[in-house]
Amino acid sequence: MLQEESDLSLTIAQIVQKLKGSNLYAQLERQAWGSWEKRILKSLNSMCTELSIPLARKRPVGEQKELLNKWNEMGTDEPDLSLFRPVYAPKDFLEVLINLRNPNYENGDSLSFRTHLGLIQVPLKVKDIPELKEFFVELGLTTGQLGIDDSTQVPPELFENEHVRIGQKVLVEQDSAAAQQYIRQGSPTALRAELWALILNISSQPEDILYYEQLKTNVIQHDLLVDSLIYKDVKLTASNDDYYFVFEDYLYQVLLCFSRDTSVLAHFAYNSASPPKSYIRGKLGMEEYAVFYPPNGVIPFHGFSMYVAPLCFLYHEPSRLYQMFREMYVRFFFRLHSISSHPSGIVSLCLLFETLLQTYLPQLFYHLREIGAQPLRISFKWMVRAFSGYLATDQLLLLWDRILGYNSLEILPVLAAAVFAFRAVNLMEVTSLAAAEAVLADLSTLKVMPLLQIFLFATVT
Repeated sequence: MLQEESDLSLTIAQIVQKLKGSNLYAQLERQAWGSWEKRILKSLNSMCTELSIPLARKRPVGEQKELLNKWNEMGTDEPDLSLFRPVYAPKDFLEVLINLRNPNYENGDSLSFRTHLGLIQVPLKVKDIPELKEFFVELGLTTGQLGIDDSTQVPPELFENEHVRIGQKVLVEQDSAAAQQYIRQGSPTALRAELWALILNISSQPEDILYYEQLKTNVIQHDLLVDSLIYKDVKLTASNDDYYFVFEDYLYQVLLCFSRDTSVLAHFAYNSASPPKSYIRGKLGMEEYAVFYPPNGVIPFHGFSMYVAPLCFLYHEPSRLYQMFREMYVRFFFRLHSISSHPSGIVSLCLLFETLLQTYLPQLFYHLREIGAQPLRISFKWMVRAFSGYLATDQLLLLWDRILGYNSLEILPVLAAAVFAFRAVNLMEVTSLAAAEAVLADLSTLKVMPLLQIFLFATVT
C-alpha cells in the first residue's frame, strides 16, 4: 500500500510539473493575478476621485525649481499625507494567496497534498529538508561561515583573515561567478558593496550616471500620484526605524526615480503579472490611448521602501545605489509580491515555510493552528520584506549575501521556520494569535547563520 501511495505521489508530482509548463497553469496564474491587479487599480483610481488629484501632472516651473533645490533634503519636507493610504499591505496580499485554488485539485485528488493543513492550497513542488541540505550545502556545520562566532574546524579569526584574502582576489579578477560562490559563506563587510555589484554586473559607467540624471529630471518635471504613496510609505516605515531613518533622503531619491524608469518594464517578460495601464481622459479601454502607470509598472505597497533601505548602508553615491536597487528588484524582490509558480515566488515560499513546520515541527504547527494562530499569518510579513526591518542590519546583510550567493529566495522560508523552531518552547505555551505574535515581535537580537545551520543541519533529519 505504501509503495502504491509513493508511486501515485510520484505520478502526481510529474503531472504537476507538466501542468506548470502548460497554458492551463499560466492561465490560472493570470486569472488570480488579474483580479488582484484590478483591486489595486480600483483602490488607486478611487483615491484619485476622492482627493480630486490626477494620476500625473506637469509641475509648474516654480515648483520644479523648489524641488530641485531641496533634492538632497526631501526628508525635511512635511507634506500633508493624512488623506493618502497605502494601496495595499502585505496582509491584504496574503488573503489573496490563501484564496488561490487550482480547480484540478479542488476535491483533494492529490494524496501528497491532501494532508497539507496550512493556509496555502496550491499544490506546488517545494524542496524537502534533504534537498535543502544539498542546495545549501555550503551552510553545513563543517564549513566556515561569516556570521558564526565559533566553528568546529577553524578558529573564527583565522577563517575570516583567509576569507578576506580570497575575497580580495575574487575582486581583482572581476569574476562574477566566483563572487557568487564566494559569498555563500558570507561577505566581509569591507568587500560587500563591491562583491554584490560584481555579482549583479553593476558598473558605474558615465551613461549609467546620465540615465539616473534623466530619471531625476523626469521627477522634477512631473508629479505622480504614486509620489505621495512613496512619501507616505517612507514616513510610515523607514523614517521610524532606528537603523534606517538617517537614509530618508536617499530613499525618496531612489524610489521616485524608480517609478519613472521604463526599463523596469522588461521584467514583466518573466513575471506572471502585467503592468497596470491608465488611459487618456475620455479614452478608457482604447489601447492606442493607453499608457503604463506608473511608468515602471510597479505600484508601491506598504513596506516597499524597506527593499531599498539596507542598500543605503553599502552605497552612498545615488546613481550606484539606484542601479543596485533596480537590479535587486528585477532579479529578486518582484517575486515577493507577484503570484507565480516559480520556486522563489511568494506562493512557493509560503508553501515551503508551512511544509517545513508541519513536517518537522508538527506538534508546534498543530498547536498554533488549533488556537487560531496559523504560523504563516505571522511569518508572511517577514518574507514579503525579505526580513528587512525585522533583523539587525548586519544580520540582514548576511542573509542577503546568501540570496545573491544562491540566486534564490528559498532561504527566507527556511529562516522563518528556524525562528519558529528557536522560539518553539515559548510558542507552545501561547493560547492566542496575539500572544504568538508577541513572542515573535522582536527579531532584532537573532543571529541568522547559527539559526539556519542548526535548523537545517542539526535539528531536523
